[in-house]
Amino acid sequence: MKSDFLLAITQLSAEKNLSKEVVLAAVENALVSAYRKDNFAPNQNISVKIDQATGRVIVWAEKTVVEKPADIRAEISLAEASRVKKGVQLGEVVTVEATPQNAGRIAAQTAKQVILQRLHEAEHTAILDEFAGREGDVVSGVVQRIEPRQVLIDLGRTEGVLPPVEQVSSERYRVGQRLRAIIMEVAQTGSGPKVVLSRSHPDFLRRLFEMEVPEFSNGIVEIKSIAREAGSRSKVAVASRQEGVDPVGCCVGLRGIRIQNIVNELHGEKIDVVLWNANPNTFIASALSPAQIVGVGLNKEDNIATVIVPDRQLSLAIGREGQNVRLAAKLTGWRIDIKGLSVAEAEKAEADKAKKAAAEAAGIVEAPALEPVLSAAETVVPGTAIAAIPVAVVPAGKTPKKPTLRFAEEILAPAATQVAAKAKKKKKGGKEREGDEGGRGRKVRDELDVSIDEEIY
Repeated sequence: MKSDFLLAITQLSAEKNLSKEVVLAAVENALVSAYRKDNFAPNQNISVKIDQATGRVIVWAEKTVVEKPADIRAEISLAEASRVKKGVQLGEVVTVEATPQNAGRIAAQTAKQVILQRLHEAEHTAILDEFAGREGDVVSGVVQRIEPRQVLIDLGRTEGVLPPVEQVSSERYRVGQRLRAIIMEVAQTGSGPKVVLSRSHPDFLRRLFEMEVPEFSNGIVEIKSIAREAGSRSKVAVASRQEGVDPVGCCVGLRGIRIQNIVNELHGEKIDVVLWNANPNTFIASALSPAQIVGVGLNKEDNIATVIVPDRQLSLAIGREGQNVRLAAKLTGWRIDIKGLSVAEAEKAEADKAKKAAAEAAGIVEAPALEPVLSAAETVVPGTAIAAIPVAVVPAGKTPKKPTLRFAEEILAPAATQVAAKAKKKKKGGKEREGDEGGRGRKVRDELDVSIDEEIY
């Protein structure tokens, strides 16, 4: 039958969630301090062992073998040492049982304090060992106390600390509320292990996706990058490792049930799931969704991406207070410059104009591209070459003479004067009939046309 002492040790180990061996070791170390205080010399080596079957406490002490002991606490006679160890010599040290009859009240108080201290140390060590390897895991707890600088969350065996920098500014916590958070750091302090939690870190969103979407644990879908502004909006780039699997559909789930569970845990935070692509142009265009993209230009030296969007989509691409483009820049790793289509076209026209002016200033004139002209009788057969058109060659140093151009007014004025003079001369002969006047008018127009043709050709 177990003694009351062993029953108390068993109950204590169950309350502290410690193994029985750890509790026994703590009690034995505490009894060593208690017995050394009253019954043994200050520098004497002693040890305490507790029989786990009967609960009996046995104290072992080291004593020096002498002829006549002056201090029986630290010395032993040769005759008594010979009964413990055969062939012992003077001056040797032997270990003998020296269990005192009682420890005294002071010794008992000392033992109690040491036992409690050792139990706390053992409990802290066990908690540290439990949470040290769980950094990055999501834990669930209940809000126990809200302080001005931190929120304390009960994790069962210990308390987790949620500092202000790891809290979400839009969330309001209350005592008794159950929360999930990610373990950021586990450190040993003077008051015990300290478990630092976070709800604003991007890895918290990553772990929620891994817990909610089984394709992540199977290795079919992976998260390439995350950009998050906690409490407001986040962007997640996903890719598939298996052909034929839609990574975005896996994250959203049937009727959006998977993504909705994550949004509910984050208290309404908006989440954009975009498809990752190895091509930076395509990836940047996807990261700026839901805005429509006209084109993307990359400057790899400065790591700048210039994105052209329609004018009506400019505000949508930038987002409220620049949030959309800011998250897209974090997601892709590129500095993004967004321009409207009209502004981009105006800048391009100015650049072309400046380039042309610079070329003209340098004396470089670009020749217009010439296309071969075919007569109606010629037919182009696919796969055959078109004969080169002969071009007149001007000798070096000579400028070809430009043809003289004449305007129609210069040609029509003399011809009209001549026709009018002839008509006046014919009228002197008398009156003519109306029919003759119509014929004469047609004749005058014909002569005018002939004169114009002669002047032109």
